Amino acid sequence: MVIKTETVKAIVFDTFGTVVDWRGSIIADLSQWGEASGVHADWSSLVDEWRGRYEPQKDRVRRGEIGWTNIDDLHFEALCSLLPEYGLSNLSDAQRMHVNRVWHRLNAWPDAVAGLNRLKKRYVIGPLSNGNIALLVNMAKHAELPWDSIFSCEHFQRYKPHPDTYLGVCRQMYLEPNEVMMCAAHNYDLAAARSVGLRTAFVPRPTEYGPGQTTDLEAKDDWDVVASDLQDLATKMGA
Repeated sequence: MVIKTETVKAIVFDTFGTVVDWRGSIIADLSQWGEASGVHADWSSLVDEWRGRYEPQKDRVRRGEIGWTNIDDLHFEALCSLLPEYGLSNLSDAQRMHVNRVWHRLNAWPDAVAGLNRLKKRYVIGPLSNGNIALLVNMAKHAELPWDSIFSCEHFQRYKPHPDTYLGVCRQMYLEPNEVMMCAAHNYDLAAARSVGLRTAFVPRPTEYGPGQTTDLEAKDDWDVVASDLQDLATKMGA
Protein backbone atom coordinates (compact mmCIF):
# COMPACT_ATOMS: atom_id res chain seq x y z
CA MET A 1 0.00 0.00 0.00
CA VAL A 2 1.44 3.37 -1.02
CA ILE A 3 0.77 6.11 1.52
CA LYS A 4 -0.68 9.40 0.26
CA THR A 5 2.23 11.74 0.93
CA GLU A 6 2.28 13.50 -2.43
CA THR A 7 3.72 16.73 -1.04
CA VAL A 8 6.89 15.08 0.29
CA LYS A 9 10.03 15.99 -1.63
CA ALA A 10 12.72 15.24 0.94
CA ILE A 11 13.09 12.68 3.72
CA VAL A 12 15.53 13.25 6.56
CA PHE A 13 16.53 10.55 8.99
CA ASP A 14 17.50 10.31 12.58
CA THR A 15 20.72 8.36 12.28
CA PHE A 16 21.92 6.89 15.61
CA GLY A 17 19.58 3.95 16.12
CA THR A 18 17.31 4.55 13.14
CA VAL A 19 19.81 4.04 10.31
CA VAL A 20 22.86 2.63 12.11
CA ASP A 21 23.20 0.10 14.92
CA TRP A 22 25.37 2.18 17.23
CA ARG A 23 25.40 -0.23 20.18
CA GLY A 24 26.16 -3.43 18.28
CA SER A 25 28.70 -1.63 16.10
CA ILE A 26 30.64 -0.11 18.99
CA ILE A 27 30.73 -3.29 21.06
CA ALA A 28 32.02 -5.30 18.08
CA ASP A 29 34.54 -2.65 17.01
CA LEU A 30 36.05 -2.03 20.43
CA SER A 31 36.06 -5.72 21.36
CA GLN A 32 38.07 -6.49 18.23
CA TRP A 33 40.38 -3.52 18.72
CA GLY A 34 40.87 -4.34 22.39
CA GLU A 35 41.77 -7.95 21.64
CA ALA A 36 44.30 -6.88 19.01
CA SER A 37 45.74 -4.11 21.19
CA GLY A 38 45.81 -5.93 24.52
CA VAL A 39 43.26 -3.54 25.98
CA HIS A 40 40.65 -5.42 27.96
CA ALA A 41 37.43 -3.99 29.35
CA ASP A 42 33.74 -4.70 29.75
CA TRP A 43 32.95 -3.00 26.46
CA SER A 44 29.21 -3.66 26.60
CA SER A 45 28.85 -1.94 29.96
CA LEU A 46 31.13 0.90 28.93
CA VAL A 47 29.09 1.51 25.77
CA ASP A 48 25.80 1.52 27.68
CA GLU A 49 27.10 3.92 30.30
CA TRP A 50 28.73 6.10 27.64
CA ARG A 51 25.47 6.37 25.73
CA GLY A 52 23.68 7.04 28.99
CA ARG A 53 25.56 10.32 29.24
CA TYR A 54 24.50 11.41 25.74
CA GLU A 55 21.32 13.27 26.68
CA PRO A 56 22.72 14.82 29.88
CA GLN A 57 25.70 16.13 27.92
CA LYS A 58 23.46 17.69 25.26
CA ASP A 59 21.23 19.13 27.98
CA ARG A 60 24.18 21.20 29.22
CA VAL A 61 24.30 22.84 25.79
CA ARG A 62 20.51 23.18 25.58
CA ARG A 63 20.37 24.95 28.96
CA GLY A 64 23.21 27.28 28.04
CA GLU A 65 25.52 25.95 30.78
CA ILE A 66 28.21 25.63 28.11
CA GLY A 67 28.43 27.12 24.63
CA TRP A 68 27.84 25.19 21.46
CA THR A 69 29.86 21.96 21.66
CA ASN A 70 29.70 19.29 18.99
CA ILE A 71 28.97 15.63 19.60
CA ASP A 72 32.57 14.46 19.09
CA ASP A 73 33.70 16.75 21.90
CA LEU A 74 30.78 15.82 24.18
CA HIS A 75 31.47 12.13 23.53
CA PHE A 76 35.17 12.59 24.31
CA GLU A 77 34.49 14.39 27.58
CA ALA A 78 32.08 11.65 28.67
CA LEU A 79 34.50 8.90 27.59
CA CYS A 80 37.42 10.34 29.51
CA SER A 81 35.30 10.57 32.66
CA LEU A 82 34.45 6.86 32.34
CA LEU A 83 37.90 5.45 31.62
CA PRO A 84 39.07 5.18 35.27
CA GLU A 85 35.95 3.20 36.17
CA TYR A 86 36.87 0.62 33.52
CA GLY A 87 40.57 0.42 34.29
CA LEU A 88 41.51 2.35 31.15
CA SER A 89 43.17 5.42 32.64
CA ASN A 90 46.46 4.53 30.95
CA LEU A 91 45.16 4.77 27.39
CA SER A 92 47.34 7.05 25.30
CA ASP A 93 45.95 10.16 23.66
CA ALA A 94 45.94 8.33 20.31
CA GLN A 95 44.08 5.36 21.82
CA ARG A 96 41.51 7.63 23.42
CA MET A 97 40.92 9.35 20.10
CA HIS A 98 40.58 5.98 18.33
CA VAL A 99 37.96 4.85 20.85
CA ASN A 100 36.07 8.14 20.60
CA ARG A 101 36.07 7.99 16.80
CA VAL A 102 34.24 4.66 16.94
CA TRP A 103 31.09 6.76 16.44
CA HIS A 104 32.43 7.51 12.94
CA ARG A 105 32.63 3.77 12.19
CA LEU A 106 29.07 2.62 12.85
CA ASN A 107 27.43 -0.02 10.68
CA ALA A 108 24.01 0.27 9.09
CA TRP A 109 21.08 -1.93 10.02
CA PRO A 110 20.72 -4.74 7.43
CA ASP A 111 17.78 -3.08 5.64
CA ALA A 112 19.12 0.46 5.67
CA VAL A 113 21.37 0.82 2.63
CA ALA A 114 19.00 -0.92 0.23
CA GLY A 115 16.02 1.00 1.58
CA LEU A 116 17.82 4.33 1.34
CA ASN A 117 18.94 3.63 -2.22
CA ARG A 118 15.34 2.98 -3.21
CA LEU A 119 14.12 6.16 -1.50
CA LYS A 120 16.92 8.20 -3.07
CA LYS A 121 15.50 7.50 -6.54
CA ARG A 122 12.37 9.48 -5.69
CA TYR A 123 13.27 11.80 -2.81
CA VAL A 124 16.15 13.92 -1.58
CA ILE A 125 17.52 12.05 1.44
CA GLY A 126 19.90 12.94 4.21
CA PRO A 127 20.51 12.58 7.93
CA LEU A 128 19.06 15.08 10.36
CA SER A 129 21.25 14.08 13.24
CA ASN A 130 22.78 15.44 16.40
CA GLY A 131 26.04 14.06 15.06
CA ASN A 132 28.51 16.65 13.81
CA ILE A 133 29.36 17.05 10.13
CA ALA A 134 32.67 15.16 10.13
CA LEU A 135 31.14 12.29 12.08
CA LEU A 136 28.19 11.97 9.67
CA VAL A 137 30.37 12.19 6.57
CA ASN A 138 32.83 9.58 7.85
CA MET A 139 29.99 7.31 8.97
CA ALA A 140 28.37 7.57 5.55
CA LYS A 141 31.63 6.57 3.85
CA HIS A 142 32.13 3.67 6.26
CA ALA A 143 28.57 2.33 6.09
CA GLU A 144 27.94 3.24 2.42
CA LEU A 145 24.97 5.44 3.25
CA PRO A 146 23.86 7.11 -0.01
CA TRP A 147 22.95 10.55 1.31
CA ASP A 148 22.22 13.42 -1.08
CA SER A 149 23.22 15.91 1.61
CA ILE A 150 24.21 16.07 5.27
CA PHE A 151 21.89 17.94 7.64
CA SER A 152 23.74 18.12 10.92
CA CYS A 153 22.58 19.94 14.02
CA GLU A 154 26.05 21.47 13.90
CA HIS A 155 24.76 23.56 10.97
CA PHE A 156 22.09 25.07 13.21
CA GLN A 157 24.03 24.99 16.51
CA ARG A 158 20.97 23.52 18.19
CA TYR A 159 20.30 19.96 19.25
CA LYS A 160 17.07 18.16 18.47
CA PRO A 161 14.28 18.50 19.36
CA HIS A 162 14.73 22.27 19.00
CA PRO A 163 12.47 23.57 16.20
CA ASP A 164 15.42 25.26 14.47
CA THR A 165 16.83 21.85 13.53
CA TYR A 166 13.77 20.66 11.61
CA LEU A 167 12.96 24.04 10.12
CA GLY A 168 16.60 24.53 9.24
CA VAL A 169 16.36 21.67 6.76
CA CYS A 170 13.31 23.28 5.17
CA ARG A 171 15.11 26.60 4.91
CA GLN A 172 18.26 25.10 3.39
CA MET A 173 16.26 23.09 0.84
CA TYR A 174 13.76 25.89 -0.01
CA LEU A 175 10.92 23.57 1.00
CA GLU A 176 7.79 24.04 3.04
CA PRO A 177 7.58 21.95 6.23
CA ASN A 178 4.93 19.64 4.73
CA GLU A 179 7.34 18.88 1.88
CA VAL A 180 9.85 17.37 4.31
CA MET A 181 9.39 14.07 6.13
CA MET A 182 11.24 13.14 9.32
CA CYS A 183 11.94 9.43 9.74
CA ALA A 184 12.96 8.17 13.17
CA ALA A 185 12.83 5.22 15.51
CA HIS A 186 12.11 7.63 18.38
CA ASN A 187 8.63 8.96 19.04
CA TYR A 188 9.86 12.17 20.70
CA ASP A 189 11.77 13.13 17.55
CA LEU A 190 8.68 12.70 15.39
CA ALA A 191 6.49 14.63 17.83
CA ALA A 192 8.88 17.58 17.65
CA ALA A 193 9.04 17.42 13.85
CA ARG A 194 5.25 17.23 13.53
CA SER A 195 4.83 20.21 15.87
CA VAL A 196 6.50 22.46 13.28
CA GLY A 197 4.68 20.98 10.30
CA LEU A 198 6.88 18.17 8.99
CA ARG A 199 5.49 14.84 7.85
CA THR A 200 6.51 11.85 9.94
CA ALA A 201 7.55 8.21 9.51
CA PHE A 202 8.22 5.76 12.33
CA VAL A 203 10.52 2.75 11.94
CA PRO A 204 10.95 0.60 15.07
CA ARG A 205 14.40 -0.55 16.15
CA PRO A 206 13.51 -2.73 19.14
CA THR A 207 17.11 -3.83 19.82
CA GLU A 208 18.77 -0.41 19.53
CA TYR A 209 19.55 -0.42 23.25
CA GLY A 210 20.07 -4.17 23.47
CA PRO A 211 17.81 -7.08 24.41
CA GLY A 212 16.30 -5.30 27.40
CA GLN A 213 15.01 -2.25 25.52
CA THR A 214 11.71 -0.93 26.87
CA THR A 215 11.23 2.34 24.94
CA ASP A 216 10.11 3.11 21.37
CA LEU A 217 9.08 -0.47 20.71
CA GLU A 218 6.12 0.78 18.72
CA ALA A 219 4.57 3.92 17.29
CA LYS A 220 2.99 6.01 20.03
CA ASP A 221 0.97 8.30 17.76
CA ASP A 222 -0.72 8.31 14.38
CA TRP A 223 2.40 9.18 12.38
CA ASP A 224 1.94 9.65 8.64
CA VAL A 225 3.73 6.36 7.96
CA VAL A 226 4.57 3.43 10.23
CA ALA A 227 6.94 0.98 8.52
CA SER A 228 8.65 -2.17 9.71
CA ASP A 229 12.04 -1.07 8.33
CA LEU A 230 13.51 1.18 5.65
CA GLN A 231 12.73 -1.28 2.85
CA ASP A 232 9.10 -1.23 3.95
CA LEU A 233 9.22 2.57 4.15
CA ALA A 234 10.43 2.69 0.54
CA THR A 235 7.54 0.49 -0.52
CA LYS A 236 4.99 2.58 1.35
CA MET A 237 6.46 5.77 -0.12
CA GLY A 238 6.19 4.43 -3.66
CA ALA A 239 9.94 4.13 -4.17
